[in-house]
Amino acid sequence: MATPHPPQGKPRPRHRMVDRVAEILDLAARRPHGATLTEMARVLEAPLSSIQGLTNGLVATGFLEERDRLYTLGPAPHFLTRLAGTPASDVVTHADLEDIYDRTGLTTVLAVLVGADLYYVDHASTSPAYAYLAENYVKRSVLRCSSGWALLAGMERRDLWSRLSAARPEEEPLVERLLADLPTIQETGLVITPDVSEVEIEGIATAVTVDGRTVAAVACIGDHGEINERADEIVGVLREARGRWAARG
Repeated sequence: MATPHPPQGKPRPRHRMVDRVAEILDLAARRPHGATLTEMARVLEAPLSSIQGLTNGLVATGFLEERDRLYTLGPAPHFLTRLAGTPASDVVTHADLEDIYDRTGLTTVLAVLVGADLYYVDHASTSPAYAYLAENYVKRSVLRCSSGWALLAGMERRDLWSRLSAARPEEEPLVERLLADLPTIQETGLVITPDVSEVEIEGIATAVTVDGRTVAAVACIGDHGEINERADEIVGVLREARGRWAARG
């Protein structure tokens, strides 16, 4: 029987000004030595006058700082982080990732969703490729990695349906496969060798939950053949680690 398509979830409406402010803050965070108005306008493909108005407002509220016509991230984002407390994903420490890496010998990553994008925010690995992805916060496809599937399975139904409905045509087969596996993933919190990568790598991921919410995912990544051969062992390591995180939460 064919897997049914998800209901056509209505995406949360976007707001152009909010999108632009988010892009400005993201750019400023990635330019520790500062970005000029001209650079911001070029990267965001927006009128200089529009960018100037927004940056003035962001400086006035402490989200940006301006010095010598260079804009850097201001104190407000850091203050809000302190005010909110430790991010829920911090229940998984770097030492946890190192422990999993030491036990499996496999690249181990901590992934989170930010809006529509997946990022590796920490890793334990000797691989320069994954070090680059994590240390530069490079966007990843949610549908093309095991950690992305774990995060999707933990989303609110409305957001999941709208996310899947917005998939590109070439990703439709991945949507069908995710929907078929969704009940098992939601029951176990595990994504085991989904075979979705565009290169010859494979992953096994577990959801990281706090107070019943999926806040992150941890995945072991490696050669397709090795991951499949050692799947039971890797799942055991991840389940054991997940038990420790749950005790902390």
